[in-house]
Amino acid sequence: MLSWDEFDKEDGEVAAKATNAGHANEANMDRLDSAGGAAALAARAVTSTDSAAIIRAKAALDSLDVAEGLAELEGASARVAVDEKMMINCRADLNQLVPFKYDWAWQKYLDGCANHWMPQEVNMTADIAVWRDPEGLTDDERRIVMRNLGFFSTADSLVANNLVLAVYRLITNPECRQYILRQAFEEAIHTHAYQYCIESLGMDEGEIFNMYHEIPSVAKKAAWGLKYTRSISDPKFETGTVDTDKELLRNLIAYYCVLEGIFFYCGFTQILSMGRRNKMTGVAEQFQYILRDESMHLNFGIDVINQIKIENPHLWDAEMKEEASQMILQGTQLEIEYARDTMPRGVLGMNAAMMEDYLKFIANRRLSQIGLKEEYPGTTNPFPWMSEIMDLKKEKNFFETRVIEYQTGGALSWD
Repeated sequence: MLSWDEFDKEDGEVAAKATNAGHANEANMDRLDSAGGAAALAARAVTSTDSAAIIRAKAALDSLDVAEGLAELEGASARVAVDEKMMINCRADLNQLVPFKYDWAWQKYLDGCANHWMPQEVNMTADIAVWRDPEGLTDDERRIVMRNLGFFSTADSLVANNLVLAVYRLITNPECRQYILRQAFEEAIHTHAYQYCIESLGMDEGEIFNMYHEIPSVAKKAAWGLKYTRSISDPKFETGTVDTDKELLRNLIAYYCVLEGIFFYCGFTQILSMGRRNKMTGVAEQFQYILRDESMHLNFGIDVINQIKIENPHLWDAEMKEEASQMILQGTQLEIEYARDTMPRGVLGMNAAMMEDYLKFIANRRLSQIGLKEEYPGTTNPFPWMSEIMDLKKEKNFFETRVIEYQTGGALSWD
């Protein structure tokens, strides 16, 4: 029988052997590093088989400075500590993904990847039959479908352009950038989905894709969003001052809280209400997937905005709060006008007055989510089923065709 003294001795011997093995491994790794470096250097030598072009290429690499461009990044030669990471104006190396500072950003990236879907997975056969049937939809319903495809086919492109051309460059946290890359891809999928619906239904593509130029209620929303992109999409725009940092914050509020947080809700409610009535079920299913993606985009954006406020409290002054509140209220007003334009009469169990209540309810949520006072006291949600669509992780969908569960498209199970 082993005594505790013997056990400790044995355990210590094992630990000592492991330590010695570790030292031996380090020595081996040093020798390998030395041999590898010498081999790589030898590969640069000019040989008799090298062409003139290859010789010039090797010669050009002789003067390559591996440190070039790193000097402007403070501490770029050292490993990044998590406390050095910041949402904006961070001088730590952006290429060092871990250790994470914002675990929620990485989790959203993983969730987004697990949620992958493609438009072609959705069967549009029933929609095509309904759309071609003169009695399949009322004029009001056709107007809703066309108006919403017209707005959304452009809106997701506006969001994607803003992410790729401006926001990605100016957010200085690598795990957030990782999610932004995923979001940009999802915006491309959404634009693809609208195009797929338009093509499947045989609509006039030129008419639908140009609505943001030609239909006032659609054009106003697009124009409102674009004005917040102009300055920060300039390649010369840089954050680092109070004014430029506020400009980026305005953009984030405009795109996350308003474009994705308000402008999408009227149209999505209309289309999903249509699906609940077993009309245009393919289009509605596409919108259901898109809405869940957008819900995650919104949550990510709110977290980014609030984190910037925490790290830069001087930006969130009385003037900025008032401006942010006005932006959300302006967006709400534009969406109310859009609701009245798309739905001049009651349709699909709703009317413009109900939609106005819903949009005010949504606006209150956006205001409170970024720490602002609600401006529409007493408003309630007239469409509680919309919350169920966004909040449930798994449910049988409206159309009884497949189980909706976030997972990769290839793993989706069909009934």
